Amino acid sequence: MIRGIHTAAYAVLDNQIKAQLQQYLSMLEGDLLIKVSVNDDKTSQEMLNLVEELEKMSPRITVQHALLERTPSFSINKVGEGDSGITFAGLPLGHEFTSLVLALLQVSGRAPKIDAAVVKRIQAIKQPLKFETYVSLTCHNCPDVVQALNIMAVLNPNISNVMIEGGAFQAEIKDRDIMAVPTVYLNGENFGGGRMELEDILTKLGEVSDGSEFADKEVFDVLVVGGGPAGSAAAIYSARKGIRTGIVAERFGGQVNDTLSIENIIGTKATEGPAFVSSLEAHVLDYEIDVMKSQRAAKIEKKDLIEVTLENGAVLKGKTVILSTGARYRQLEVPGEEEFKNKGVAYCPHCDGPIFKGKDVAVIGGGNSGVEAAIDLAGIVNRVTLIQRNGELKADKVLQERVRSLKNVTVITNALTTEITGTDKVNGLTYKDVVTGEEKHIEVQGVFVQIGLLPNTEFLEGTVEMNAHGEIVIDKHGATNIPGVFAAGDCTDTVYKQIVISMGSGATAALGAFDYMIRNVDSREFVKA
Repeated sequence: MIRGIHTAAYAVLDNQIKAQLQQYLSMLEGDLLIKVSVNDDKTSQEMLNLVEELEKMSPRITVQHALLERTPSFSINKVGEGDSGITFAGLPLGHEFTSLVLALLQVSGRAPKIDAAVVKRIQAIKQPLKFETYVSLTCHNCPDVVQALNIMAVLNPNISNVMIEGGAFQAEIKDRDIMAVPTVYLNGENFGGGRMELEDILTKLGEVSDGSEFADKEVFDVLVVGGGPAGSAAAIYSARKGIRTGIVAERFGGQVNDTLSIENIIGTKATEGPAFVSSLEAHVLDYEIDVMKSQRAAKIEKKDLIEVTLENGAVLKGKTVILSTGARYRQLEVPGEEEFKNKGVAYCPHCDGPIFKGKDVAVIGGGNSGVEAAIDLAGIVNRVTLIQRNGELKADKVLQERVRSLKNVTVITNALTTEITGTDKVNGLTYKDVVTGEEKHIEVQGVFVQIGLLPNTEFLEGTVEMNAHGEIVIDKHGATNIPGVFAAGDCTDTVYKQIVISMGSGATAALGAFDYMIRNVDSREFVKA
């Protein structure tokens, strides 16, 4: 999909991007009516330029002035079918430009690429659902939410969604006290925040899968639990052997979805987390791999086969299983952290940094992620206080030198965070000087937590061998202590937690699983490529 549009004005789009857009507009399957509501402000004029340019580029698009709920905004509708329920309030540029292109295609009649079972769940919704999705154009998680809700609006006339760009509607942001993006309102009430996939939204609405769609699943030769870099690599390596392969994952891509800049994938100079996840998923889907998303594993048992029980009660069976459940952000677990999530407490500086423009914030964590966050935020906020529990920062030397050179960054070491304070939102942070024992307080409006990772292995307690940190113990083949069960990636006791290392370990585990089947499973029971 089109990328690289991070400016406020459509006029700066280069010819290459316009050529790509022209190709997508040629795929429209029906005539569209864009209703635009504008006035004399700059954003309105840029929006008018955008939709008029779309009209010039496709004979299937007509623009009509109208009075919509918000100005500036525009809705995309199929001619002759009434309102689609999809509206963009503010300019859908930056990361949201892809949301615009997909909306044009899907409203025109091009079917969204989702499972038939998910389509049925969406179409079964009878009550009216009015979603309002607040975004920042620099947020790489926001488009996933916008696109998921737009798909729901396309498939069900009872559902509508409006993308609201925070910069164009500052008064609304202030009135609703929104301090993180994406933030979604449903029928006027706060529905949730953070990255959500389509299946996550349906689950939150109560449209839960009962597991019946898994009842007739055949036994997998290799069943991969987890869909991040390790799981994707494991599935691809397994499928290339010509054996029956499945992936069951709560969130395809895992934590990489929350990573903005990636510059250490060998052979790829630079990419972004969501773009990298898209390429992983596309590669996986090139093979006959059964991908089961938004499903969380609850239990694993070794019987004649290896059984993985999902939280919805369904049981999947495999001759081998590869655990690649990854890791998640470690939390401080101090008073105020849970209470003020999305009200000043944040975990993604790239997503939520712009909301704190001109304010004072703290970053907790002196490793690479913490120091990088402080550097990024220094260009947006008024002042950054970087807090490190130990006596020195642990980040790479070049990052330490950079952060200490910034005039609006203060580094405090030997500081143990004890509380995040506030009333309806964050107003400060309390820490203890671990040398003197003195308790101190700083006034900040935001706290970014960057203190490392926890493996997603709680459901495995009492089954596979794990170390004191909850990491799965594996050998050089990726094998665990349970025959036929392998593991890969950040959920294991591998020393370094890196994307490229996770992919390598996924490949290793897949080869280990295949070797195990050759030696331990009747050769008539699986097909070798």
